[in-house]
Amino acid sequence: MTTLKAAAPTAPLRWRTVDIVVAAVLAVAGGVIFAIIGWTHHLLDPLFAGFPPSSGLTTGLWIFPGVLAGLVVRRPGAALFVELVAAVLEALLGSSFGATTLVSGVLQGLGAELGIALAGRYRRFGLDVGLLSGALAGLACGLNDSFLMRWYPEYPTSWLWAYTAFCTLSALVFGALMWWLTRGLAATGVLSAVRSRGAHRETVSGR
Repeated sequence: MTTLKAAAPTAPLRWRTVDIVVAAVLAVAGGVIFAIIGWTHHLLDPLFAGFPPSSGLTTGLWIFPGVLAGLVVRRPGAALFVELVAAVLEALLGSSFGATTLVSGVLQGLGAELGIALAGRYRRFGLDVGLLSGALAGLACGLNDSFLMRWYPEYPTSWLWAYTAFCTLSALVFGALMWWLTRGLAATGVLSAVRSRGAHRETVSGR
């Protein structure tokens, strides 16, 4: 009995085969969507012509698979795994960003992962977990684009920070959307094999 009691608290953190399969499906779907966005995102440029840093508002499209995976699979590393694999697939499909997508995938995945760890410790998955996971993934994206990869060398420093803020805001909103999506998916029964199967019965706090 002592052994069973000691092992119980760690059980929710262990990956199972079904968790890997679900994460892989989300990663492939995310990678394909990333590739499509990568080929077409310039079509949205006119929307941000008045203030170019506001293009950061599209960031949610790049971070949603990782956040969704974290909320659905609910295992340590799920967000990072999905975001990275999606980035790898994007690169293989001919992304205009090349291998730099891998760096973005790692940083955005780590941001999403950190948010889940800090807000819910992989035990609770309330709205705040989705919000913080999204926000930190977006922040990581903004900092990477602005100061590490320097995709916008023509921007003054104030614009770079504005872009980063827009990235964070966009990803925060998408974090909330992914929380609601998880609840919706759980209500249909398609998540019956993973930890989030009862997400639609949880309160906003994740309890």
